[in-house]
Order: sequence, then structure tokens, then C-alpha cells
Amino acid sequence: MRAVIAVGAGALVAGVLATGACDQASRQSGAATVRGEAGRGDSALPAVVFLGTSLTAGYGLDPDQAYPALIQEKIDSAGLPFRVVNAGESGETSAGGLRRVEWLLRQPVAMLVLELGANDGLRGQDVDAMRANLQRIIDRTRVAHPEAAIVVAGMESPPNMGRAYTSEFRAVFPALARANDAGLIPFLLEGVAAVPELNQADGIHPTAAGQRIVAETVWRVVGPVLAGR
Repeated sequence: MRAVIAVGAGALVAGVLATGACDQASRQSGAATVRGEAGRGDSALPAVVFLGTSLTAGYGLDPDQAYPALIQEKIDSAGLPFRVVNAGESGETSAGGLRRVEWLLRQPVAMLVLELGANDGLRGQDVDAMRANLQRIIDRTRVAHPEAAIVVAGMESPPNMGRAYTSEFRAVFPALARANDAGLIPFLLEGVAAVPELNQADGIHPTAAGQRIVAETVWRVVGPVLAGR
């Protein structure tokens, strides 16, 4: 199995269970790391870049238990010529992702999976600003790699932000997918959020078992796109 390149590690608010404690957890993450296997030629393969939060980084788990690593296993099992880059980062917001994306786009990119927004929602940041940041990430990806596929991962804001905010927030992700002819994962944590046995003690970040369910949710969208390339 090819090793997943992991860029960053840490915590982030996840969906409807976000609380102030999550933000504290996100500040306790370790330094960014890059992992890979030398001499395998993996760097020449087109990348599937997961730009996201600690849900993507696999907070509290071995990086090999995070869903991007599990996606790499599925890619390898299917005999597809792609390598996964885990660019999940501690406490990442849409603005932070925008600042990082140019560096990530310096490599050959076959697909960008965009998993950002939960921290914006936790902090009650402006939804229009978040939408604009995510659109700019997509635009920059399309300029650098016109043939790259884009997949948008939907998230939920904390319910205590109020009905109007949560509704507007939720609508951003499918709207972005439609406007950009992108794939859509309706809700990254489908079947995992609010299920105690699938989340760590903080009630927010998925356990290894929860990450396996997330991987299946992601693969249902990502897999067919990669198989068709």
C-alpha cells in the first residue's frame, strides 16, 4: 500500500456537535508533518488532495486510521494510479485553507476534496465570506489544474447559531457543488455525528470505527470519479 502524505494534524469542530471545547482542542494539535515512502516514485503520481480540518487529519488517532489513509487503501485495492495527500490542519477555516492551497497545488493534482467550513460555523463567521473563500479555492485549483475533479464535503453549523444561520450555512455546500460542476458529499459525518460509540471522548472527533464510516461515505462519491479518469 502506498503511504499517504500527511500535511498537518490537529483538531477541528465537527458538524452539529460543535462546542467551545472543540476550539480549545483544535489549538492543542501538533506541528505539521509530511509523511511518505522514499524511493517508491509516489510523488510522480497525480494527487488526490484532501484539504480540510482535523476531521481529515484524524485528530486523536494514528494518521493511518484517518479516512484519507483509508481512501488510499481503496485506491490501491482498485489498482488506480493516484496518491492521497492528507492536508487536514488543526482548527482550519476557509480563510486558512485559501492561504495554503497555492502550495498544495504545486504538485500534479487529479482531485481536490474540499472539507472546510466547520470552524467558520463554530465561530459564527460570515457565511458569505466563507462561500467566497471556498469559491476562490476552487477557482485557483481550476486555474492550476484545469482537468482536476473537485469534490465538496458538506458540513453543518452548531444549532445554537440559530435557524437562519444554520440554514444559510448548510446551503453553501450544495450550491458550490452545483455552480462548479463538482461532486458533493452531502454531510461528511453522516451516520457518525451524535453516535457516542463512533466518537472519541470529546463527543466530536470520530473514533477509528467512525473514520471507517466516513471513508465509506467519501468513497461513494470519490471512487466513481477516480475510476472514470
